[in-house]
Amino acid sequence: MSRTACTDEPCPSALEALLCRYRAVRGQSERLCQPLAVEDYGVQSMPDVSPPKWHLAHVSWFFEAFLLRPFLPGYRPLDERYDHLFNSYYQTHGTPFPRAQRGLLSRPTVAEVYRYRAHVDEAMAALLERPPGERVAELARRVELGLQHEQQHQELLLMDIKHLLAQSPMLPAYRSDLRRSRAKPATPLRWQGYPGGLGQIGHGDADFAFDCERPRHRVFVEAYQLASRPVSNAEYAAFIADGGYRRSDWWLADGWTLIQQAGWQAPLYWREEDGGWTELTLGGLRELDPDAPVCHLSYYEAEAFAAWSGARLPSEAEWELAAQGTPLSGNFVEQDHLQPMAAADSGSGPAQLFGDVWEWTGSAYRPYPGFRALEGSLGEYNGKFMCGQMVLRGGCCATPQDHLRASYRNFFYPAMRWQFSGLRLAREA
Repeated sequence: MSRTACTDEPCPSALEALLCRYRAVRGQSERLCQPLAVEDYGVQSMPDVSPPKWHLAHVSWFFEAFLLRPFLPGYRPLDERYDHLFNSYYQTHGTPFPRAQRGLLSRPTVAEVYRYRAHVDEAMAALLERPPGERVAELARRVELGLQHEQQHQELLLMDIKHLLAQSPMLPAYRSDLRRSRAKPATPLRWQGYPGGLGQIGHGDADFAFDCERPRHRVFVEAYQLASRPVSNAEYAAFIADGGYRRSDWWLADGWTLIQQAGWQAPLYWREEDGGWTELTLGGLRELDPDAPVCHLSYYEAEAFAAWSGARLPSEAEWELAAQGTPLSGNFVEQDHLQPMAAADSGSGPAQLFGDVWEWTGSAYRPYPGFRALEGSLGEYNGKFMCGQMVLRGGCCATPQDHLRASYRNFFYPAMRWQFSGLRLAREA
């Protein structure tokens, strides 16, 4: 069902290059859904998960709502009702369809959603080939935002597909052909020291960044140390064996209440069988790799492990200062593992700052000094969520590599753990 992306030939203009990128990103979303059965497309396994069909439609709605309607003269929507069905949370644009009810949308059908995508893609090509001359800069800015938004949903697709497949007693694999690296021992955990003082974080140049990453600003940090790699499965299993989920003294009060009510005894997707641990992955049920980074932890679990370890979570300023200048390489969606892998020895610097698992920080998701949300409805993208959530950094095995930056701020509520989230320890110098 996917369409062909641009060739490797250079695009002669900036807008043609943007259209090439548009087609590549849109095609990737559809390729991610190719392994699914049609029955998978409409499943919603919990209120925070959206059906794959809804993701495919919503990212198309974004282009329709914020580009085609305002910029393309004479544009005709395929179905006016979609403006309500696939609006996620933009109250200033219209009335969003309730999130927890997205799994009830048996119609439009999967085939109709793909027709909707094709309809939007055809109109977007017409818009980019004949743009309104006086608003080209704003048009290009919105297209790039829409593509970055779709890349976010590509990761969400994989998170949500994993969760919905995990509900079946058959434990089906999303893909049985995922790459599997030869098991290798985790490198010994070392501590990397960083000096205290004034530094700068946040995005400061003209390249794309979300509004929540700006403005670049000064921060002061005390001297600190950062672990050379994320916490491994074996290290987290030792926490469990030491009564990690049975003793309240390592937990924040809200976290302890949550695990008592929910009955959590281990990370999401772990299963204890015959005295050992297995893990449900997008490639099916596997024996737990003791040396890979622990994954699918809530903030509360990460915080409890850090307390048990006699350490803490880094602040997002500490994390970003350590990441500045580090090559943006790692285990991303392009590596086709879709699962965290054990770290290779990085020498003197920290390993796996990018890729494998999002790393919880101890920082609340709040606006930077001087933050300004985007104008109009697009201002709802990030700003209105800056309360009650915690920041994660670094990307994961399901993140597109060209979607990341050292300044990138991800955020989730502290109880959430279906995302590919782990942790890296920090401590005072």
